[in-house]
Amino acid sequence: MGLIETVCGLAVGLLIILTLKFLIELPFKIIWNSLIGAVILFLVNLTGFIVIKITFVHALIVGVFGVPGLIGLAIYLNFIK
Repeated sequence: MGLIETVCGLAVGLLIILTLKFLIELPFKIIWNSLIGAVILFLVNLTGFIVIKITFVHALIVGVFGVPGLIGLAIYLNFIK
């Protein structure tokens, strides 16, 4: 085999490994962000100022977008909907 075939093989192998790593980590990242979002929603609900039902979608929105997601969700659920 020549040098070009070896380099291409290594590049393709590395690309496959990185793709598999991404596909394996993605569900765990979604679950982790949802758990963090649920905890934040629980803490917000303890204050009593606003009440947001804790669902997977709400927790995911807050977990992914953070404080802006929490504010947007609160405005949507309490004032628009």
